[in-house]
Amino acid sequence: MRAQFALADDDVNLTTFLLASHPRPVAEAIERHRRALDADAKRYLDELEPVAERRVREAAAAYLDASAADIALTGSTTMGLGFLYGGLRLRRGQEILTTTHDFYSTHESLRLRSLRTGARVRRITLYRSARTASADEIVSAVRRAIRPATRVVALTWVHSSTGVKLPIAQIARLLRTVNAHRERAQRVLLCVDGVHGFGVEAATPAQLGCDFLVSGCHKWLFGPRGTGLIWARQQSWDAVTPIVPTFDTRAFGPWLRGESPSTISGLPRAAAMSPGGFHAFEHRWALREAFDFRRQIGRERAATRTHELASRLKDGLAAINGVRLITPMTPALSSGIVCFDVRGIDPGQIVDGLYRSARVVASVTPYARRYVRLGPSILNSPEDIDRAVRAVRALV
Repeated sequence: MRAQFALADDDVNLTTFLLASHPRPVAEAIERHRRALDADAKRYLDELEPVAERRVREAAAAYLDASAADIALTGSTTMGLGFLYGGLRLRRGQEILTTTHDFYSTHESLRLRSLRTGARVRRITLYRSARTASADEIVSAVRRAIRPATRVVALTWVHSSTGVKLPIAQIARLLRTVNAHRERAQRVLLCVDGVHGFGVEAATPAQLGCDFLVSGCHKWLFGPRGTGLIWARQQSWDAVTPIVPTFDTRAFGPWLRGESPSTISGLPRAAAMSPGGFHAFEHRWALREAFDFRRQIGRERAATRTHELASRLKDGLAAINGVRLITPMTPALSSGIVCFDVRGIDPGQIVDGLYRSARVVASVTPYARRYVRLGPSILNSPEDIDRAVRAVRALV
């Protein structure tokens, strides 16, 4: 696996979840498209543009065990969240419920939508301590927070601030009981930023039970940089209005004929949510190879390996005097991200010290409360994890 990537040989890279190295099949596809576009962009676009995005959606659908008609292509998690929350059909007086644990991209997208619609955004805290969080505590917090005006619950599958993985399927079951007593236009939509579970966890969007799942593809999936997607249940797409014109021929053709957009038929809402314009096509089209590559590995195998390595890392860190583990030990409430701090030492110093002393690549969480963050992936070995633990122990 490691040989498929061009990562620096001497490094133990535990941050490939930030912006992934491209595996060989993806890198070769990018280069193939780049050469063709450089040689004759017009003719290559004529040849490939009508079918390339369809092939990407089909590959994504095969990996996610979903329908290609329910997948929109974007450029990143942030772009997808902006499209989703920016297009939600909300009225003044309705409420969006989110949490204090979510990242800037969710909070800011919701704030901007609130300004345009008058809908209220309310944040709640799901757990008092990340380390001791429980599924009951998290689900109960959501249950208590639901109000008659609540139209959207906006959550993050795996918190990049602490490594906590939410029990999304249990929350979805809770919301189904709430929605059973509501009219369709009033039911609560479960929207999930899934980027730090996507490519790690084996659960498909349908198994999670959410209405919308947004993710970049250039992190744990190891897809081309600048790619992402939105998946939604077919019946949930009606709750969103596209905000950027699509170049799908099913929309562009009627415009050429002078027809009103309202006459467009046969265009899935997901296709309408895929923004038009000129993109970094060599990257977008190579996303097909990324999904094919991960299908060969298998979702279950990738999840098992990542959790084995993360558990090994947590066990090692927890045994070091002076280290405080932030991420829950149980795989039921954690994924690939492992956060910790060291008594009396700034997280940035730890990150710098790990690389200077052992060439272990780590990161600092980009939040007000800062922790050291490591992310074992299927590119790493048990020996990599042991080297990282020894390096932390030597710094404490």
